[in-house]
Amino acid sequence: MRINRLVAGAVSAGLLGLTPIAIASPSSATENLTATVTATPSSTAVTYGDDFYVSVDLVGSDGRSVSYGNSTLFAMEAGSAAWVPVATGQYASSSFYDVKPKANTAYKVVYNGYAATSTYQNNYAAAESAPFTIGVARNVSIDQAKAKLTVKGKVKPDYKKKKVKITIKKGKKYVKYKTIKTDKKSKFQIRLPAPRRGNKLYFKITVPGDSKFLGYSEVWYTYSY
Repeated sequence: MRINRLVAGAVSAGLLGLTPIAIASPSSATENLTATVTATPSSTAVTYGDDFYVSVDLVGSDGRSVSYGNSTLFAMEAGSAAWVPVATGQYASSSFYDVKPKANTAYKVVYNGYAATSTYQNNYAAAESAPFTIGVARNVSIDQAKAKLTVKGKVKPDYKKKKVKITIKKGKKYVKYKTIKTDKKSKFQIRLPAPRRGNKLYFKITVPGDSKFLGYSEVWYTYSY
């Protein structure tokens, strides 16, 4: 009899444990947050005709990544005073690929902000990254010409009737040797002097930079044997 009573008591206790207990659902409320935009270019300089990409990181003032809304890449080319939209990403932190500047250009990423559509989302104020500049070097191709000790070159984009500087190495430094000009097709050609037998002469061929393009230099040498 004692055993039966103990079992009955255990069953009774188990039944009491099945009594439902009300659990409060978590509350949610929309917050008004700010955001920080970090834009990181894959390179700080490219050759004319090449491209780069921009990685974007967007963090809210609550310390969490922002996934709502989208961002736009803006550009301001050297010589201009206006920011121009280049591309808009599908997502807030979308990266921008195949960006191809035509000259030295400043860029920034602008987050367009977001207005919550439910209490489970937050509002985000618009924000923008710090500007960064991509330098662009002219595309200069230099090769040996058919004539002996002569090099030829072509510059892109348009660089007609402009200077190409030739310097010669003296000791550890390059000093002025000659300045020539490109023709109407942005091409140039120069015959370089030969050194004494068994020696080499080093020359630096430079297309100077300006407000729109970085300078470009390439070293060549002549030798005698």
